[in-house]
Amino acid sequence: MNKDKILKVGIAGYGIVGKRRRQCIDSNPFFITVAVSDITFIQEGTAEDGVKCYPTYQGLFNEDLDVLFVSLPNYLAAEATIAGLDKGLHVFCEKPPGRSVQDIKKVIAEERKHPHLKLKYGFNHRYHDSVKEAKAIIESKQYGEIINLRGVYGKSSIVPFDKGWRSERQYAGGGILLDQGIHMLDMICHFAGHFDEVKSFISNNYWGHDVEDNAYAIMRNKEGCIAMLHSTATQWQHKFRLEIALRDALLELSGILSGTKSYGDERLKIIPKKEGSSVGSFLEITNSYLDDKSWQCEIDEFAEIIMTDKDVVNGNSEDALRVMELLYQIYHADEKWRKTFNIELN
Repeated sequence: MNKDKILKVGIAGYGIVGKRRRQCIDSNPFFITVAVSDITFIQEGTAEDGVKCYPTYQGLFNEDLDVLFVSLPNYLAAEATIAGLDKGLHVFCEKPPGRSVQDIKKVIAEERKHPHLKLKYGFNHRYHDSVKEAKAIIESKQYGEIINLRGVYGKSSIVPFDKGWRSERQYAGGGILLDQGIHMLDMICHFAGHFDEVKSFISNNYWGHDVEDNAYAIMRNKEGCIAMLHSTATQWQHKFRLEIALRDALLELSGILSGTKSYGDERLKIIPKKEGSSVGSFLEITNSYLDDKSWQCEIDEFAEIIMTDKDVVNGNSEDALRVMELLYQIYHADEKWRKTFNIELN
């Protein structure tokens, strides 16, 4: 592709996430936003900055676009992604890729018809500095293989939890696990690969909607590595924590820089194993991260992939399918939840 070309971008869904994506899009020298859509626009129009505005994502296709960013509710995400690919556009879609495994399979079927187009999913946490450094340590093998992982990711509700699409299965597909826990699941797979065996307890006992407010899962892969996850919407003080036990050290990721700034300071703690100690190690190295560059890094990588015709490595459709399949294994593993909501694995 001509490196002097500026790629024209349309953003489907211009809420908090869509607007934040636009800041990063317009900060990249190869992207420029020319049109946005959102249900808050009553009719087609033009903003003061010259950007066209449409009430539906379909209106964006009236413009001469190169790239479509999808920041829509779960029930529209796969539909809009497929439409964008069908129109010959590169597509960046926020997580989750849809409401179900079948949604992402339909997207992949469309993607295969357009091998020249790039499709990337917004698994933003991979781009946080703490996560990137932990990944580099694990891949270096300096502390040996992973023994186990244990993660907690929680907030006090799903916003808007009451009278909103996120609290209704027909629109959302799932609750806190699909909305937020999917990030933790993606990181667990990112660090330790595919998990085959899954046990779980899923509940909606607190908020009482037809989507889960708590998911407890334990998973094991063929290498014997075990991962535990608690994804919760009853964490009254927001929490992000992922512990990774290696043969010769413990990595602790705590806090995550976010727009709400409610998860605490982002840190990576490295605790080397102390040989011969029965009480554990008293040595630790703590790295703190003060600037969240993850959103810009993710957009810049996508632009480079398009401009240089590289493969999507982080957040490709296979990553999206893998994490959705694992997520639905967790739903399916709870017999009561599976029967109540007729959960299927395809």
